[in-house]
Amino acid sequence: MQQLKRKIQQTLRLRRALRLVWKSGPGWAIANVVLQVVQGTLPLLSLYLMKLIVDAVETALEAPGGEIAFGGVLPFIALAGVVALVSAFCRSLANLVNQAQAEVVTDYVYDILHSHSIELDLEYYESSQYYDTLHRAQREAPFRPTRIVNNLAQIVRSGISLVAIAGLLFSLHWGIAVILFVAAVPGIWVRLKSADQMYSWQRKRTWAERQAQYFSWMLTDDGHAKEIRLFDLGTLFRQRFRKLRYSLRKERLAIATRRSMLELATQTCATFAVFGSFALVAYLAVQGSITLGSLVMYYQAFQRAQGFLRQMLTGVAGLYENNLFLSNFYEFLNLKPKLTEPTHPETIPNPMQTGIAFNQVSFQYATSLRKTLKEIDLTIQPGEVVALVGENGSGKTTLIKLLCRLYEPSEGNITCDGIDLRRFATKDLRRQTSVIFQDYAKYHLSARENIWLGNTDYPREHEEITAAARQAGADEVITSLPQGYENILGNWFDQGEELSIGQWQKVALARAFLRDSQIIVLDEPTSALDPKAEYEVFKKFRQLIEGKAAILVTHRLSTVKMADRILVMEKGKITESGTHEELMQQCGTYAHLFETQAQHYR
Repeated sequence: MQQLKRKIQQTLRLRRALRLVWKSGPGWAIANVVLQVVQGTLPLLSLYLMKLIVDAVETALEAPGGEIAFGGVLPFIALAGVVALVSAFCRSLANLVNQAQAEVVTDYVYDILHSHSIELDLEYYESSQYYDTLHRAQREAPFRPTRIVNNLAQIVRSGISLVAIAGLLFSLHWGIAVILFVAAVPGIWVRLKSADQMYSWQRKRTWAERQAQYFSWMLTDDGHAKEIRLFDLGTLFRQRFRKLRYSLRKERLAIATRRSMLELATQTCATFAVFGSFALVAYLAVQGSITLGSLVMYYQAFQRAQGFLRQMLTGVAGLYENNLFLSNFYEFLNLKPKLTEPTHPETIPNPMQTGIAFNQVSFQYATSLRKTLKEIDLTIQPGEVVALVGENGSGKTTLIKLLCRLYEPSEGNITCDGIDLRRFATKDLRRQTSVIFQDYAKYHLSARENIWLGNTDYPREHEEITAAARQAGADEVITSLPQGYENILGNWFDQGEELSIGQWQKVALARAFLRDSQIIVLDEPTSALDPKAEYEVFKKFRQLIEGKAAILVTHRLSTVKMADRILVMEKGKITESGTHEELMQQCGTYAHLFETQAQHYR
């Protein structure tokens, strides 16, 4: 029963793979099939023409006037030449079609991979199992469908040729054709068994491959370059990488060695069977039961049959193996987003009337045993700036992630003008939310595009891009670059200019300011700016948020004073709330934090 279930799964995977190949390029698929059929039939025609040539030569030798008799041989030679040219043309065309189809399928699979990656929730990125699944999908998906196409082409082409030649041999003696096919069975079994072993091994050792890849990435990535040199970590990481790769290589070669030994044994048996059959044909020729042309034809038939048999074996085994490994891709595609979209989404109020409200909101990460947020009650009215302060890990950034609906609350709900956020389309909600996180992205694109990505509804040359840059203090940085707004930022690409952390932060702020949204969130947005630059940014920030709800997260309490209301978070709860003056009078956590920072400026 289990075996039957596996066979059904393999068949379904194969059908799914074929649909994928077909959708990526139907025209290329049809061209490939036609060429394989033509290529599969040509060898039999070539063999038969060789028989006719030899028989014609034999007849000419026996006839008087050899030069005249040669006229009977010449047409067959000409036809054989034409068949050879057609075969060469088909091979060249098939190679071109295969390469084109491979490129099309690979790009199509990459597109599916990227599309599904951006659909999945942020929660997946906090699971090591997800990274194992993603790693296997990224490793296998781009080339396995193409290999399946090539395997099928190989099977079809070799199969047609083999069946045709087997029919030819069957006409001589049915037992020869049977021996030819029976000899193939052990080889197929060995390759299928080896594919199962390699698949199981790779699934078990994914973590080791990822770990080795991690050490390689740290050794070559610019983000770790300074510390690796300062702490002399290069040799340590190289040793760990080599150790992991050695272990993986040793295990992989052990599997390959066992497979090679078994393949050698099965090929030896197949060779004895084929040449034993050929001995029978030679005996029949000596006895005069068949002509000399038939002997040559059958001899070449045996040689080619062995080659086609080997190709078909390779194709079948490869098909099974690639289909098996492609299941890693389907495993990734079977991951479903956990955030559900409403069937009939409501329109987000614009402009907001009462604003955002957190109602008894609690949240617990799937990988954690404790709640990150506990019974949060919070309202943010349009035009109000609310500042969140607290130690790292107090839940400030998590609260923002819930507002952006990157996660769902474990308990309670969040509303906009009294409407639950889950009743809005996620895309529409995020369109109305402008956020810059403390771990903002650095896009190695032009300065203009770095800002334009904040609102791609604008044309790339829109004047609002430079206006947003001025508001964030990034305009002066950008105009000082050799190519101004068209200059590539970062050093990944030619003529790119690397920025300081503070300059990158100004560009990220400009990106957030460009987005025309009703909710603005700045999570540690100016941590790399000096106090004066930070003060200027927040002065402009107050002007920008008129009529909008704003949340500010920062550890610099000198800036927090500009907020309308300050919330102190501790261990996932809001413990204090009020203006700067009110909280200072309470002499609580906020007052203590403020005094601790202020003493450094006295």
